[in-house]
Amino acid sequence: MNHLISLHDLSAAEIKSILELAAELKAQLKEGVPHQLLKGKTLGMIFTKSSTRTRVSFEVGMYQLGGHPLFLSSDDIQLGRGESIYDTAQVLSRYVDGIMIRTFAHKDVEGLAQYGSIPIINGLTDLLHPCQILADLLTIYEYKRRLKDLKLAYIGDGNNIANSLLHGCAKVGMHIAVASPAGYECDQQIISESLEAAKISGANITLTQDPEEAIIDADVVYTDTWISMGQETEKEKRIKLFMPYQINTKLFSKAKADAIFLHCLPAYRGFEVTKDIIDGPNSAVFDEAENRIHVQKAVMALLLGNRS
Repeated sequence: MNHLISLHDLSAAEIKSILELAAELKAQLKEGVPHQLLKGKTLGMIFTKSSTRTRVSFEVGMYQLGGHPLFLSSDDIQLGRGESIYDTAQVLSRYVDGIMIRTFAHKDVEGLAQYGSIPIINGLTDLLHPCQILADLLTIYEYKRRLKDLKLAYIGDGNNIANSLLHGCAKVGMHIAVASPAGYECDQQIISESLEAAKISGANITLTQDPEEAIIDADVVYTDTWISMGQETEKEKRIKLFMPYQINTKLFSKAKADAIFLHCLPAYRGFEVTKDIIDGPNSAVFDEAENRIHVQKAVMALLLGNRS
């Protein structure tokens, strides 16, 4: 593993190693055991999209590993204001030990990996969000003690979260059903990649427009905001279109009785999910949010520290 661009690039064994190290680092943190695996290392963090969880979890995680996080907003660097990805990758490769980037265009992440000489971590693009799905997988394992042959139902927009869930579930052998309205399905290339990976892992992939079909007998129920950053002008249209996909008591009751609810946050109660679900006994959203820091620490340790 040289970069974390997409979960499709990783083997099932590599994903397992990330989750195992994340669990180990989480346990050590809870026990007060220091683990400064990246002492003396610096992570450049490029943000062209604002963030709460991504910035705080990477920044604090890097500190806990003994390294130094360097926050770089679009106001701090020349990327996007005339300087090319090539020049940015070349220069930062001389200064820092790794780059995490949270941005709009997925090609920017790929360009940094292509032209730089240091590890690149995809903190989020409009296409994929691999760090979030690693946190999701760790959370699911903590609750269910396995991943293979579980069923995850994703209900809502076929966005970067849905795309990376397809990748992640297909790699680890978890069945996944995605329900999205027509015109808002997952990326076709992502679907094709996931179907190929599922042939190896034994995962079943179901794509439907019917949320009730998707959620039947699910062990995990997942949704995301209907209006992602940059889609604000579509708000009224999207709310009307997606309201039948709301996770509420009636829909959630069709999942297994012990199903857990996940949401990558921020959540908008009364829209994609009702308060009684996200704040109810089946919700694991804050454990899920916490696990961002643990899986990202594992990714940074494996990439920047050459830990195997």
